[in-house]
Amino acid sequence: MRVHRFDDIDELAPWADDWDRLAAGVPFRSWTWATTWWRHYGEPVAGRRLFVLGVFDHRHALIGAAPWYLDGAGRRHRVLRFLGSGEVCSDYLSLLAEPGFEKAVAGALAHRLLRPDTEAHDSGMEAPARWDMIALAGVDSRDVLVDWLSGHLALGGCTVHHRMGPPCRRTELPGNLDTYLRSLSRNSRRKARRLQRALLDSGRAELSTVANLGELDRAMDRLIELHQRRQHMLGRPGCFASARFTAFHRDVAARMLAAGQLQLHTLWIDRKPAAAEYQFVGNGVIYAYQSGIDPTRLDLQPGCAMQLAVLAWAISHGYRAYDFLRGDESYKSHWNAQRRDSLEIRVVARRPGAQLRHAVWAAGTEAKQWIRRGLDHLRMPWE
Repeated sequence: MRVHRFDDIDELAPWADDWDRLAAGVPFRSWTWATTWWRHYGEPVAGRRLFVLGVFDHRHALIGAAPWYLDGAGRRHRVLRFLGSGEVCSDYLSLLAEPGFEKAVAGALAHRLLRPDTEAHDSGMEAPARWDMIALAGVDSRDVLVDWLSGHLALGGCTVHHRMGPPCRRTELPGNLDTYLRSLSRNSRRKARRLQRALLDSGRAELSTVANLGELDRAMDRLIELHQRRQHMLGRPGCFASARFTAFHRDVAARMLAAGQLQLHTLWIDRKPAAAEYQFVGNGVIYAYQSGIDPTRLDLQPGCAMQLAVLAWAISHGYRAYDFLRGDESYKSHWNAQRRDSLEIRVVARRPGAQLRHAVWAAGTEAKQWIRRGLDHLRMPWE
C-alpha cells in the first residue's frame, strides 16, 4: 500500500466517486459535505491546510482515506481534525476504508503518521508534515476503524485520550406507521394519534418537500426564518446568526440536493408555514439536521406535528431509520429513539513538547472535574 498526502482539493477531485463509495452513504463523510466545508471553513481561514491522507493499493485505486485538515499550520501547536469539524456539528465522522481492508488501512495510516522525516527522505517519499495532536470529534463509539488507528498510534508511543461526546439518538422504522406508533409509550402514542386525527388526517396540515433546485431557496428562507424566530423567542441567537454557517448551508444544500442526499420539508397548517425540517439522507437513513417552528402557533404543537409528518413520510418512502443526530433532548426518547454514544479522541504525538502540552491540558481538565464534583457535594438540597 502507498499513502499519499493531499494538500489541494483539485488534486484530490479525480477520486471523488471513490471517496463517496468509501463513505458508505453517511452524508457527513461525503465528498460534497467535506469539500464544501473546506471551501467555507478551511481555505478562508489563516493557518488551516488540507491534510488528506489517501491510501492506494498496487493498482493505484483509492481504498482508504483520512479526511483531515491541519489546524495551526506554521505554528507551534499543529492539530489534525476532521473536515466538517466545529460549528457545523457533523456527526458520525470517521476514516474511510474499503470493506475488508479496514485493518490494513488503519495500519498504513498509522505507519505514515509515525514515520520519521529521515525515513521518508531515505525512501524517496515525501516527508510527513509535522503534527502535534490529532483531535477527532463526532466519532461513533462503535467505530472500530478509528479505534484501530488510535491503537496503532498508542503502540507507536503516542498518548491517546478518550472522553464521551454528545450522544445521538436514532429510531428504527418498520414497514408502516401504525406499527411504528405501537412501539411508542402509551402517552406518546396517544398524543401522536390525536395530532394525526386533528391535523394530518383532517387535511388541515400538509407536508411539502423540495423537489428541485428552483424550490430550494424559498424553502431555505422559510427554514431559516422559522428557526431564528423560535430561537430569538427563547433568548438565543440561533445557529443561522453565523453568516459563514448560513453561507455554507445554502451552498451545501444545493449540492446535496443535486446528489440526492437532501430533504427539506415544510409543514403547512391552514395553508401557512408552521414548521420546517432540513434533513440529509444516505443508505436508507434520514439524518434530521435542523428545524424551525412558528413561535406564534405553539398551541397547534407544530414541532410534534412536523415530527409525526416526517416520520410518516420516511416510512412511506421505505427508509429504515430516522436519526435525530446529536443532543439528548427528552423529546427524542418520546419517539422511541435509542441513544448512540459518541467519542472525542485526542492522539498526542510522542515529541516532548506535545506531550507536555497534553499533560497541562489533562491536569486542568481533571482539576475542573474535581471542583465540579466538590461543588455538587456541597450544594444544599434546596438549591
